[in-house]
Amino acid sequence: MEPLFGGIEGGGTKFICVVGSGPQDIRTETRFPTTTPEETLGQAVSFFSKQAEVHGPLAAIGLACFGPLDPDPASPGYGRIQPTPKPGWTGADVVRPLQQAFGIPVGFDTDVNGAALAEWRWGAAQGCDPVLYLTIGTGIGGGALVNGGLMHGLIHPEMGHIPIPHDWQQDPFPGVCPFHGDCFEGLATGPALNKRWGQPAEMLPPDHPAWDLEATYIAYALAIYISILSPQRIIIGGGVAHQLQLFPLIHQKVQAVLNGYIQSPQIQEQIAAYIVPPRLGGRAGVLGALALAERAYP
Repeated sequence: MEPLFGGIEGGGTKFICVVGSGPQDIRTETRFPTTTPEETLGQAVSFFSKQAEVHGPLAAIGLACFGPLDPDPASPGYGRIQPTPKPGWTGADVVRPLQQAFGIPVGFDTDVNGAALAEWRWGAAQGCDPVLYLTIGTGIGGGALVNGGLMHGLIHPEMGHIPIPHDWQQDPFPGVCPFHGDCFEGLATGPALNKRWGQPAEMLPPDHPAWDLEATYIAYALAIYISILSPQRIIIGGGVAHQLQLFPLIHQKVQAVLNGYIQSPQIQEQIAAYIVPPRLGGRAGVLGALALAERAYP
């Protein structure tokens, strides 16, 4: 019998819980608002307990969670949320309640690392390594899979907070990042678009000059990631990336920024198949949680 897994996509706004084994086998799903850690994790435990009575015991649970967080099992802070603007969640232990409730392995990582793993396992990055997954929405997060493993280090990748070229004459906007002002996240998130142009990103028409500027900032960042990680596939998700008119602009601008330096057919000839939206769409995060559970299962 195939093992059955639980998956949790832990977001700052809502938690999504599923039971299944992959994209073609989702037995049941629920979602609820992210309130306090105790209440939110209690709802997850209650859901999985009830579903185990219906579908049988779970073999492992995966949690793909908002951060910053401590993903190092050897660290005394493992499984805890690090300082976050989300009220009440700084220092919250999100792994131990699941371990104590079920006594089964719990796979744990960032939501974007989980999405990268899901796209590698079932989606647009199958057969590729390294893989980069970037989400651009209310914030910017990046996940990477390298040599078959999810990328960690001091903590985990923080790809939104890199400095990128900022032409102050073209774009006098100072940025919205409370730490760095005009870092990538400060210039290119949904809140930055809203504050710069005076209306939400989803209200801006496809031919608005916002999108050419947005593609420029994304291209600068991708050129940095390409130079450092040398990924074989780049996937861009999140609310801003729902603007599909962005992708041709990004393709052109990445080629222009790299200026022929990285000689690869993926850059010169196949860039439309190299920088792509997620094949799993908005399901990449919760399917990433299932993939984390699958990895945690011995």
